[in-house]
This record gives sequence, structure tokens and C-alpha cells, in this order.
Amino acid sequence: MSGSSSTFASLRNSFLTGLALLAPLAVTYIVFAWLVDAVGGTFRPLFFFGLPEPLRDHPSLLIAWNVLSTLLVLILVTLLGYVSRYVLGRFFGQIAERFVLRIPGVSIVYTTVKQVVSTFSAQNRNVFSKVVMIQFPRQGLWSIGFLTNRSIGEPAERLGRELWTVFVPTTPNPTSGFLVMVPRDEVTELEMSVGDGMKMVISGGAVTPVTSAPDAATAVAHGAAKPAGQP
Repeated sequence: MSGSSSTFASLRNSFLTGLALLAPLAVTYIVFAWLVDAVGGTFRPLFFFGLPEPLRDHPSLLIAWNVLSTLLVLILVTLLGYVSRYVLGRFFGQIAERFVLRIPGVSIVYTTVKQVVSTFSAQNRNVFSKVVMIQFPRQGLWSIGFLTNRSIGEPAERLGRELWTVFVPTTPNPTSGFLVMVPRDEVTELEMSVGDGMKMVISGGAVTPVTSAPDAATAVAHGAAKPAGQP
């Protein structure tokens, strides 16, 4: 008696397990069939009005026409969303920006924040290839800068030596700064990331990234750091 009960329980559990596996598929099929019938059946006459009626309304082709009509509706809805997001959204964004720029005081804050965000956006951040140190604005004073170019053409040819262009930003507003053309052997390259360098500039040096090379940090602290290109 107990053996038949255990067999029945095993069959029941197997049935429930199979039902649980098939239920999501069945629900998905029902929803998909209803969507294709409702959307495709409604828009089929509009999309395929040029087809002969016997071909358009042929029973064996109704499913194909309905599926195709549903896909066309989804594509049109996607295009509408794209236009609304990138065209209409940009249009209304420009109107809102013009309104904000007309408010005294607020326009200054908005313009400053916008410049900072633009400067540190992913697109503009790629312009800064490396964080460096140079002696600026005079010998003996070191400034944090961002290397922007290793080859600047005519200026290097005129001077007959390799020059690197370095952007030295101001603190705490890094949207302005100085473009300095520095001889390669007077540039000291740092291992910190561009993002860490930007944080250091904005914070006025209050936020200093932890270096992964303690020996190099010790050497800099004792004045033993050497510019790039020197042995």
C-alpha cells in the first residue's frame, strides 16, 4: 500500500513539475498570439491595402500578414520614440536652456556647471592622455597638468627639439587654464589616472590619490623625481 502511495506521489510531483515548466511557455504563446491577432489584424488592411484581396485575406497567409504587420507597428513605434527623444527632446531642451540663461545669477551658475561637466565628459576626457607634472609658472614650482599631444609640428621644428603640449588647469574651476609647450625631458609623467588628476585639481589638492608605487612617492618627497627622458 505504501509502495503505491509513493508511486502516486512521485507521478503527481512529476506532473506538477512538467506543468510548471510548460505554464510560462503557454502564457507566452497566448500573449503573443493575442498581440499578433489584435495588432496585426487591425493594421493588416492599412499596410497591405495594395495587395489583391484574395491574397491578403487568404486563410493560410493570415498569420504571416499579421506577424509582418505587428513587426511594422513595432518599428514605427520605435522610430516615433527615437524622434521624440533626440529631436523633440533636444528642441525643448534648448528652449529650457534659453529660459535659464535669462535668469540673473542662475545663468552664471548654470554656465559654470555646464562647462565643468563638458570638460570632464567621457568624450573630452579622452583628449587628456596622461597626468604629468611640469615646473610652472617658474622653475622650482611644480604644477599638475594633462598631456594633450606629443607632437606639435611647426613649433617643435622651429626650436629643433621635441615638445609636448600640456594643459595646466586652474583650481577649482578647471575649465580655464594654460596651454604650455614643454620640452619632453622637462615633463614628469605620473601613474595616477586622468580622473584622479581631475579630482586633485578640483579639490585644490585636498583629494590626493593613493599611489601604487610607494618607492616613487618616497623619491618625489625627497626631491629625487626625474623628468621623462632622463636616466
